Amino acid sequence: MTTVNTPVYSLQELAGHVKGEIIGDATISLSGVGTLSGATKQQISFLTNTKYKPQLATTGAGAVIVHEKMRDDVTGNALVVANPHAAFARIAQLFDTTPAVAAGRAASAVVATSAKLGNNIALGEHVIIEDNVVLGDNVVIGANSVIRKGAHILEDSVIHPNVTVYPDVKIGKRVTVHSQTVIGAAGFGYANDGGTWLPIPQTGSVQIGDDSQIGASSTIDRGAMEDTIIGKNVIVDNQVQIGHNCIIGDHSCICGATGIAGSCHIGKYVIIGGGVGINGHISICDNVQVTGYTMIVQDITEPGVYSSGQPAMPNRDWRKNAIRLRQIDSLYERVKKLEKAQQ
Repeated sequence: MTTVNTPVYSLQELAGHVKGEIIGDATISLSGVGTLSGATKQQISFLTNTKYKPQLATTGAGAVIVHEKMRDDVTGNALVVANPHAAFARIAQLFDTTPAVAAGRAASAVVATSAKLGNNIALGEHVIIEDNVVLGDNVVIGANSVIRKGAHILEDSVIHPNVTVYPDVKIGKRVTVHSQTVIGAAGFGYANDGGTWLPIPQTGSVQIGDDSQIGASSTIDRGAMEDTIIGKNVIVDNQVQIGHNCIIGDHSCICGATGIAGSCHIGKYVIIGGGVGINGHISICDNVQVTGYTMIVQDITEPGVYSSGQPAMPNRDWRKNAIRLRQIDSLYERVKKLEKAQQ
């Protein structure tokens, strides 16, 4: 069994890390994070949703991260910050004891002689590094992952086990790619000749910008002739499909089970909820939020929140509404006749 040394920080040290104001005892020691309802006195928690504000009075947490507006609600030790969620994320990183994806270079790893590896590279069991691959310093490649010919992965990036990176893919610095993800597979490009589908070679590749995160079992297709481009600090959830020649702007967020067809151009700071479907050749401007299970079939040119679909309701009500929906056309024609008769 591997023993993990749990880091310990004083509230004063944590305050310095997130530039927070201390309420209470700055000398208390904290060794982890927890929820308001479940934290112990050795842990720090946070509050962003006012729904949970009553738990401030009963929490067992040694300290709580709160917004400036909630300082008067604090009954114990606290860190007061402008963005509690972000402060919690930074503090949680300090306490993270997740085992390393790989350490050292496994004897079973296969590295082509033409590959260029930087300093302090970690390769897990049965990793394959093909010809002309370039790995920057401190890159970590998990077990059974395959990095194909000419791919570049820059400094401090982490590839989890069982990932496939296709030829000539370019991955930036500090990028994380989770297990079972495939980057750079052929885009879905075919021509139909009398009922027979003819594959069109996909000769572009994929570029992923610095500080991006790609979830598990996601797929990012290579471009048909030009590259598919994922910007900087883009976060992609699990089981997301991004089609060939898509461009995703910096700092955007794509939630799980979303499907984006080819040649979509998505702007910066766009948030796409879970299960969204986006038709091919769609453009979405910057600062758009798309709620879950929305279907996008035309360009979005103005920032804002966009939705479609129908929330769940009792089946009996849904059946009534479905019948009424089928009657809309006949009702429209009746209204037209009435309007014409009144003219």
